[in-house]
Amino acid sequence: MKKLCRDFYERDTLEVAKDLLGKYIVYDNMEEQIIVKITEVEAYKGVDDKACHTYGGRRTPRTEVMWGQAGHAYIYIIYGMYYCFNIVTEKEGNPCAVLIRGVEPIENISKMTYNRYNRTYSELNRYQIKNFTNGPGKLCKAIGLDLRHNGLDLLSDKLYVCDNNEIVNIKEAKRINIDYAEEAADYLWRFYIE
Repeated sequence: MKKLCRDFYERDTLEVAKDLLGKYIVYDNMEEQIIVKITEVEAYKGVDDKACHTYGGRRTPRTEVMWGQAGHAYIYIIYGMYYCFNIVTEKEGNPCAVLIRGVEPIENISKMTYNRYNRTYSELNRYQIKNFTNGPGKLCKAIGLDLRHNGLDLLSDKLYVCDNNEIVNIKEAKRINIDYAEEAADYLWRFYIE
């Protein structure tokens, strides 16, 4: 599998979001490697997108990584307990990102199961299996991502995205939980594998 290069992330956010579907996220914590396939994403288009953390040019310590170089992890916490993993896109100074909303386990599901539920995969019920990594907080917990990983360069050997040359059918929908964003709440900027 070939690691994605900086040029991949420096493109238009909507293109990057769609092109991330089917790619593999690899997290190597030195002890073991976790690999997941990206199945659902949301695009956030910077200063003009009322749903984006940098709308109107907001620049805070939390969002500083978004203003930097594409291809870095932007991880923040919501509701005081759930982490969300985003990938910074476009050129430096244009603070855009793609939220990873859902993934499918590929390698080391036993470690992911322990991270998420503190039990083995065979001990999970159907509901737990169905909802294993189908949300940003769930996937971060399963992979083991938190604020320590905020700002990581995705061209490193610790956390990166690989192309697996899979062709996927893409569906578009409205982004989730952004009712406050007025007209931006209706943008079809959520993409997922059919």
